Amino acid sequence: MSTRLFTRRLAGTAAAATAVALPLLAAPAVAAQPATGRPVPERPAPSTLYLTVSGPQQVWGHGARLTCDPNPRGSHPRAAEACAALDRANGDLDALPGDPGLCTMEHAPVTVSARGTHEGRPVTWEKTYPNSCALHRATGPVFDF
Repeated sequence: MSTRLFTRRLAGTAAAATAVALPLLAAPAVAAQPATGRPVPERPAPSTLYLTVSGPQQVWGHGARLTCDPNPRGSHPRAAEACAALDRANGDLDALPGDPGLCTMEHAPVTVSARGTHEGRPVTWEKTYPNSCALHRATGPVFDF
């Protein structure tokens, strides 16, 4: 085989490889789909809240982080229950189901706050209750830490 013929064959092979590779490189990206052909469900929007509870004149206080997607977690001791309560209220802390019951008329105000996101929506919320019993009756497990 002559050198000239070998160079032509090699050049033809490189051109063929380039012709095959270019359409693959230019092809649009396609979202991953399972073998069933149905689209992969979107991941839930983030839901992470930083919760605080503080006493009169902020003499004492404590806080917890609550993440509700995909699994309840964080430093909140009752994360699963708190996430369920938030889901029932559609993230509206004023609409939490709470726990019915009576409280004493003790005047020992507590202030609570929530900052972060619920299902991708920003949350900035703060409220003062007459005492911790009233707080827990109104908010259920969300501020129970």
